[in-house]
Amino acid sequence: MNSAWQAAYGALRFSTPGDGILEIVLDKPRTLNSVTAQMHTELVRVWRDIDADESVNAVLVRGAEGKFSSGGDFDLIEEIMRDHSTRMRVWKEARDLVYNLINCAKPVVAAVEGPAVGAGLAVALLSDIAVAGRTARFVDGHVRLGVAAGDHAAIVWPLLMGMAKAKYYLLLNEPISGEEAERIGLVARCVDDDKVYETALGLARRLASGSPGALRWTKYALNNWLRAAGPIFDTSTALEFLGFMSPDAAEGLASLREKRAPQFERKSPL
Repeated sequence: MNSAWQAAYGALRFSTPGDGILEIVLDKPRTLNSVTAQMHTELVRVWRDIDADESVNAVLVRGAEGKFSSGGDFDLIEEIMRDHSTRMRVWKEARDLVYNLINCAKPVVAAVEGPAVGAGLAVALLSDIAVAGRTARFVDGHVRLGVAAGDHAAIVWPLLMGMAKAKYYLLLNEPISGEEAERIGLVARCVDDDKVYETALGLARRLASGSPGALRWTKYALNNWLRAAGPIFDTSTALEFLGFMSPDAAEGLASLREKRAPQFERKSPL
């Protein structure tokens, strides 16, 4: 099964670690599995393909070499800022990635080790069950870049941890450890770092052997909470991509490249 998947995708890696289980690996370890333009496009498409594949009963997603994802690739972010057509394409992809993952009927388990940021974080937290290592590090990252917290956070973070905690972590760009993520409800399980994959795979096996109809219909009903928040998500993503044209976004990216604190403008027309 995985050879057919691999032939159709270039930035993602696939395997079949169990009967009916498709494993997706974010595979760019040199940059902590940052999401390139190609990977971003493939992360949109893969959930529709999984939904249509009758041989897949459960999905396990992880990052290569024990790191989940460092978020958007700097080159992609720069292109979004510079080119209008790229900005519009990635804006649509960002919306479709979230909606396609929400609408994928197959249960998805995320094995989160190391950093989980940006678009990679969206995949982790929109999975049905997220298992984190104790030293995993969750951070949304958008306000540090100088843009609104779009992607997924505006809909799923308040639902998982409550509005007060969501505002605290999103507005202050505070990192969250795996242990804290479990304590506040951001993830389902936290285990020792060397047990993350084993635990996540065990859960995927249980899901793959369960009643497909019962699991898929339960997921569909529960995800209506997220579908109902669609207008909130659409607003946050539109504002995020509007922000990519701002001076703050340019300064945010420059400061990340130069590994220094950003110097944002202190005045705003808003």
